[in-house]
This record gives sequence, C-alpha cells and structure tokens, in this order.
Amino acid sequence: MKRRHKPALIVCLLIFIVAVVGLATHIIRKYTPTRAQMDLNTYYGEVADGEAAIILGTEILETRGTTYDGEGYLPIEVVNNRLNKRYYWDAENQQVLYATPSELTATPASQEGGQEVWLKDGKVYLSIPFIKKYTDIDSYVYEDPSRIAIQYQFTDVNMAEVSRDTYVRYRGGIKSEVLTRVNKGDRLLFLEELEDWCQVATQDGYIGYVQKRHIGEPQTITIDRDFQTEEYTYHTIDEPVNLVWHQVTNAEANAGLAEAVQNVTGVNVISPTWYTILDNAGNITSIASADYVNQAHERGMQVWGLIDNFSVDISTMEVLSKTSSRQNLISQLMESALSVGLDGINVDFESLSEDVGIHFLQFLRELSIECHKNNLVLSVDNPVPADFTSHYDREEQGNVVDYVIIMGYDEHYVGSEQAGSVASLPWVEEGIKQTLQEVPAERVINAVPFYTRLWRTANGELTSEAIGMDQAQEVIAANNVETYWDKEAGQNYGSYESEGATYQIWLEDAQSIAAKVMLVPKYELAGVAAWKLGFENSGIWQVITENLQ
Repeated sequence: MKRRHKPALIVCLLIFIVAVVGLATHIIRKYTPTRAQMDLNTYYGEVADGEAAIILGTEILETRGTTYDGEGYLPIEVVNNRLNKRYYWDAENQQVLYATPSELTATPASQEGGQEVWLKDGKVYLSIPFIKKYTDIDSYVYEDPSRIAIQYQFTDVNMAEVSRDTYVRYRGGIKSEVLTRVNKGDRLLFLEELEDWCQVATQDGYIGYVQKRHIGEPQTITIDRDFQTEEYTYHTIDEPVNLVWHQVTNAEANAGLAEAVQNVTGVNVISPTWYTILDNAGNITSIASADYVNQAHERGMQVWGLIDNFSVDISTMEVLSKTSSRQNLISQLMESALSVGLDGINVDFESLSEDVGIHFLQFLRELSIECHKNNLVLSVDNPVPADFTSHYDREEQGNVVDYVIIMGYDEHYVGSEQAGSVASLPWVEEGIKQTLQEVPAERVINAVPFYTRLWRTANGELTSEAIGMDQAQEVIAANNVETYWDKEAGQNYGSYESEGATYQIWLEDAQSIAAKVMLVPKYELAGVAAWKLGFENSGIWQVITENLQ
C-alpha cells in the first residue's frame, strides 16, 4: 500500500513545488521594479535629422531647436516668448539687435552653423552661449536623440532632495520604464504629489515620477546665481508729477503759452504736441520752440515734447519695423530735443495693431538708450488695459521707460454704441489696478480728462461732441438742466430734451476730478496728467493740487 501511494505523494509534492515556484515568480515579477529603459525617441517624440527636442524647465515643447558641432540653438521666437523678449530680428539688415540699458548691440546672422546667430532654412536660431550673454539659464545638450534642456526659473522654486538612489520613471509605478537614475543628494523640481508617487523633473530635462518615500519634503527655495546683467536706472521727478498736455497745432501757437498758463498752478510738467511722424522713412515734422521751453522753465515746469503717429499718410508698422526708419526717427527727436532744451520725450502712438507690438517695444528700447544718454525723461502713453491691447506689453514698457502713463479716458467715445461717461470712476480705478500688475506704482501716471461728451439721440441715431468744463456748464445753465451725483459713475449727470432730441452728459468737474486724483495717493502712483490745457476751468488746478498730496 505504501509503495502504491508513494508516486501519488511525489506527484502532489511536485505540483506543490511548481505552484510555490509559480506563486513566488508571480510575486517577484509583480513587486520587483523594472529597469527597462524608456525609448527616448518615443518620450521626446520623433526628432528629425537636423532638429533637437527642446525642454524648458518642466515642459517639452512641440517647437524644435537644432544643434551644430555639439552646440545647441533655439529658435528666436522661443527665446523671446519664454526666456528673454529683447532679442530683436532686424530683417532689414539680417542681424539680431539686443538693447541693453546703455547700448544697442548688433549680431549678424550667418548661413552656416557655429556662429551666434544662425539663419537656417529661413529661420533664425540663437546659440546657447549667445543667449547666456544676456539671459540667466542653465543648459544641457545631448544626442541620441538630439535634445536641449534649459532651466530658467531660480526664484521660489519647489525642490525636493533625493533621500536614496532611485529611478525617475515615465509613469507612476515600479513597472513603468526608467527615464533616468538619480542619486542620494540630487535635487529634483517638485511638480505634484500623488498617493505613493510624486511627479518631478530633473535639471537635465526628464519629467517623470519617483516613489514618494525616496525623496524628502519639498521646499520652496531661491537658487543662488552668479549671473549679472546691467540694470535700468530711471530719470524720475522727486515730487508727484502734475502734467498737462498742451495741444499746439502750429509754430505760431507756441507764442500763446503765457496766456494759456496764466491761471495754471501746481503743474510741474507741460507736454506740447510738437512732433509727428511725417513719412515711412521716419522723418518728423517739428514745431519745437526754445522760447517756449525757456518760458516754461521760468514757471517751474519741465517740458516733455510729444511725438505722435496720427498722420494718415504713414504706416506705423513700416516706420517701426525698419531699423533705418526707427533710428532716423530717434536721431531727429534727439537733435530737436537738445537744440531747444527739452527735459523729456512723451510718446503717444495710438491704435497700434497687434503685429506692430514687438517693433513698438524695440523703438522704446532704442529711444530709452538715447534719452538716458542725454538725461531726458521718457514717458509713454497707453490706453486703459484691455485684452485687445495686451501687445502694448506694459510690463516691458515699465522696464525700459521712466513713466508709463494711463490715458484714463475714452471709456465711451465717438462711435460708441451707447451714451456713457468718458471716464467713470470704477473704470478708471480698474485700469490702474490692472496696470499695477505689470508696472511699479512709483512710475505710473494716471491721466484724467478735462473734457466731457454731450450725447445727442435723435431718430434713433447717437452722436456726441467733446466739450470743455466751462462749455459743459454753459450747456447745463442754458437748458436749465438739473444734475445729480451718480455714485456708480463718480460724476454729476444730467439730461434734457430739446427740439425732438435727447441730450445726456456725465460731467467732468471739481467733484469728479477730485475723486480721480485721489486715486494717485491711494495707489501711491507717480502722479497725474490731464488732457488738455484749455478745456479746464481755472479752479480745477487747486482741486488737483489738494488731492494729489
């Protein structure tokens, strides 16, 4: 009997052993981390010959760079959009311009690799060393596949230290392919915490997952850097700016300054409309007057000559997109400013299309260099911020000019579909708040209107005309209009009927101007400006002075 049962026992034992081995193998396979390497061509996407994948911080871009002899090159648009917007492609002269606070450098493009600027197949690439001249970055260039990793954020960075040697994996799981090995003491960019895994990025461009227990608690740190660059300095006034624009339409009108300012008090800057662009070559017309400047100085006023782009005979795009015309424009402005003794330049370029934006900024950078060489204040007028004016790039303006001026009016304007205030208080205040998100308060000036609009509705048609303060009061008196304070608008409002038409007016007067000027100390702005001299009543100057402090 024992002999008959022995083969069965052996079979059972073998089955048990096989089962144990199978179970053990399953457990080992299940719980043993894989060391299989991720296919990097799959990870970075197929990289064509002559291309290089770009990893910026914790993001793999769809746009490709290139390499030459082991050196990385990035497309200029990637550099401008993500790293440093001051590299400017001068198509006219086939070179890249870079404006520092004190000089304009020019680097010619080469058709061959190995130079700082490579014009490859009609596309502009900048070498990593050229980018590093003016931009604080760390870079890593690799082959197989060709790729360029850039680290550029060093302030308030979330970092975690590796507590034991481990792997960064493509997915969160020990069976996910390995991207790279990291060692104890390495620092990783910390992106997201999951249940057992954390999403991280390495300095050299891998973005994946490590086990939570293999890294320390993330900390927000600022990484010490040796990079230094020239800083902008600003020509500003030691007291609050109280500026008024003076619309001067011909040279003879300059002689009327004394009469125009005879009742003016408190103003320390006057900006006459002296310059306009004449043609697409950047030539200008000028009615600047040294006598005018001397008279203004005797009254304690600085003079900031205004340059505009209002001529219908020019293309602002063509003027500003050509280096020759920009430089011609700047040269003529400087020559005139120095000849008449100006204290500053005020740029009033309006209705800029989106494609003009980068050229407008380059113009301001180049003009800033020359203004500061000649001790001139540079200010720039801007519409109240809106989505459709984001290309004005107030942040970059604020970096390179002395004062950014908000034209806090034209909330409702000629052509508006409905009647309304030229500058309601909430709308003005919101414009200030949005500007302060981009520009330091101490270099922001808010401009107020000395005019209002008399709106007329007749037969379903809406029209309006701009009138000054005294004329508005005459309209109110002549038509026996009863006005009341509109709390929402921060203005006195009135309406009346006449000859089958309805008239409406939101008044700019002592009350409304006081409320607007009070926003200057509230937000610690640099000062106030007003459009325009001659539209005010004589008492408004005291109102501005009292509320500006």
